[in-house]
Amino acid sequence: MRVLVANLGSTSFKYKLYDMPAARVLARGGMDRIGGSGSVHEFCFGEGDEIELECDLPDHAAAIDEALGRLVGPEGVMASTAELEAVGFKAVHAGAVTGVVDLDDDVVERMIAYYPLAPAHNPAYVAAIRQFAAVVPAARLIGCFESAFHGQVPLRRQLYAVPYEWYEQYGIRRYGFHGASHRYAAEKVRELNGPGRLRQINCHLGGSSSLCAIDDGVSRGSSMGLTPQGGVPHNNRIGDLDPFALELVMREEGLSFEQVLQQCSGASGLLGLCGHNDVRDIEARASAGDPRCALAIEVLTTAVRDYLGAYVVELGGLEAISFTGGIGENSRTVRQQVLAGLDFLGARLDPERNNQSPDAVAGSCALHADDSGVAIYALRTDEELIVARQTHEFLT
Repeated sequence: MRVLVANLGSTSFKYKLYDMPAARVLARGGMDRIGGSGSVHEFCFGEGDEIELECDLPDHAAAIDEALGRLVGPEGVMASTAELEAVGFKAVHAGAVTGVVDLDDDVVERMIAYYPLAPAHNPAYVAAIRQFAAVVPAARLIGCFESAFHGQVPLRRQLYAVPYEWYEQYGIRRYGFHGASHRYAAEKVRELNGPGRLRQINCHLGGSSSLCAIDDGVSRGSSMGLTPQGGVPHNNRIGDLDPFALELVMREEGLSFEQVLQQCSGASGLLGLCGHNDVRDIEARASAGDPRCALAIEVLTTAVRDYLGAYVVELGGLEAISFTGGIGENSRTVRQQVLAGLDFLGARLDPERNNQSPDAVAGSCALHADDSGVAIYALRTDEELIVARQTHEFLT
């Protein structure tokens, strides 16, 4: 079965084409700066060399056409799009719709209804779903919703202290996201750690960040809330905030509610704190003496530590801490600050091992000291593999 996995951001499109159930990668690629200038399509077939091409990508539809144009034909890996049996989407939010589902008109309409709660994700996914439906009409379009991994979180950890009717009538609760990354981390750490109970906290830190408490492969809590804007600070989204701050800013700045929400979802987080949203740039400026950049990293790592502490209590102990996402995989500074002073938990970071990146060691690396009672890993998460498996299992 040929399954194409689509992983979309507001200005990016990553994909992998799998031969299932063997999970053999036939092709993979990625594009960013969609809707802007200087777009580049990086792709490769199988284990071949990566090819990099400049291209004009005004929208996600153009990005999908560009990808299919490389995959199909004499120089591609499919003779025609008819060979593509399914497209799996790492879908984000449709309220009560969760798990793995056919992306029919009803589900798409529910995703559209949640545009205000997932403005950086849902519009891109709906555009992609419609484009794939138009250009590969024979393929099944499958949504693997990120909230599904958190389906067994205790209700006491899902509910906000709001009128109960809000939960009953409008579904206002903590959904949790990044399910594919957290599921992959749970499976990978089980493989690395071997048999025995595994209480684990996965820190998915990147442009969008969240922590997950995992007990023997089952999510027991997620830092994200009703929307992907909640929890720890993100690259340009707020994280947790007292909602009464919104009224204050509206009144003082003369802004509408929609304008304030736009600032919360696009001009806050690390960007709002220091004027930059790429941790690589922030770390470089902090090393050069920029106090706000140094503070931004401290705000992020302090929030991560707050949730980490809460989840140690929730799990009643800890066997492993893992880091995924672009920041979690690659920022030794962030990892060091998150793990500083955790000897009382038995978690001891080895400074030399912390300098490693999972890209250099086949996708995972152990960062703990030899005498650490808690295993610590950096993982190059494979969300597309999780979606490919879910899609294949659903269809068979």
